[in-house]
Amino acid sequence: MNIWKKYNDTSLVIKMSAGFLLGILVALVFQEQAAVLKPLGTIFIRLLSLIATPVIFLTVALAIGRMNIRQMGRLGGKLVLYYAATTAMAVLIGVSVALLLSPGNQLSLPDITVKQPDIPVVSDMLIKIVPENIFAAFSGGDLMAILFVAIIMGMAMSRMCFADDEKMRSHGALLEQLFSAFNELFYKLLKGILLYAPIGVFAISAATFGTQGWETLSSLLMFTATFYLGLLLLWSLVYTFFLKMSGHSIRPFFANTKEAYATAFFTSSSLATLPVAIAAAKKAGISDRTANFALPLGAIFNSDGGALRMGVSLVFAANIMGLDLAWFDFVTIVVIGTVLSIGTAGIPAAGLVTLSAVLSLFGLPLEIVALIAGVDALISMGGTASNVTGDIIGAAVIDEKETVPV
Repeated sequence: MNIWKKYNDTSLVIKMSAGFLLGILVALVFQEQAAVLKPLGTIFIRLLSLIATPVIFLTVALAIGRMNIRQMGRLGGKLVLYYAATTAMAVLIGVSVALLLSPGNQLSLPDITVKQPDIPVVSDMLIKIVPENIFAAFSGGDLMAILFVAIIMGMAMSRMCFADDEKMRSHGALLEQLFSAFNELFYKLLKGILLYAPIGVFAISAATFGTQGWETLSSLLMFTATFYLGLLLLWSLVYTFFLKMSGHSIRPFFANTKEAYATAFFTSSSLATLPVAIAAAKKAGISDRTANFALPLGAIFNSDGGALRMGVSLVFAANIMGLDLAWFDFVTIVVIGTVLSIGTAGIPAAGLVTLSAVLSLFGLPLEIVALIAGVDALISMGGTASNVTGDIIGAAVIDEKETVPV
């Protein structure tokens, strides 16, 4: 009982890292015989696939439904535009750097083949976004149609919740409670799946390393290096551009906010870093009103690091399977990556859940998610630091008071 409690209380990052390293050790000892563990990994993949769609649908619908779209005002509108812009840029940077460095080129997954996806006609793609039948969209796993339904339902729920008519508001509140209850239900299921995640990561890393050895490890190290190079470009190009636009001096701003992104890096939690981030934003010259409004929203909705990770991960997966994705596929990545990263930034293990959904959209194997989970600790640290930094810079951009560089 004490062992189970200790396991339950241990950080998911530590457990997945331990499972990944233990898998490598087993692979070194047993080599190709470690493939016998593969079914345990397949179970993890199926569980992730089972939970990804409802978690994403409910999270996006609730995120939009809880915003007063009509009354968010100038600050809220500018903040949403900023999130969309930086997230799209993060995905583009991730895709571009990954295409340049080609992580995963030397790696392959045995016994798995994927056909080259057909290049859809733009008009057909637009029509496909709007499903004829909501239930058919869910049963077929059509992510873009599901996102469309989530967005329009969220907007309708927002109009109802913040309507002038009392009866409409009560109906909106009832809907919000119903969606929230289902959301909590699937979060409970997700927590249970994440308890099994270290075992799945252990099994897949053991089976993969047992057959491919150093190639897998070197590919994952290359994946991690590509991700951090993307973050460097995001900070040096995108964040500095928005800082200059907001009238802040770059070096003093980063110096005044270092406690926030350092805390985010070591805790891998935007929500846990929130009090430190608000204090750092005020120290950097951002008004109390703006910091208190923008940073809590950013901790829930903004995920530049997760968006960049998605771009790198999808190219990594395509390289492993030997696929050449078309330009329209990358446009789709940017659009979906932006929506998912804004809508699902606050959910547990958001990177693994959203990546599962996007890989499914492109017909790529979910085993790649489990491989990436092995270096998830390193990825999450840099990604969270970027999320928090992006949140603070967003507050600086929308701050309406006279800004004085510090």
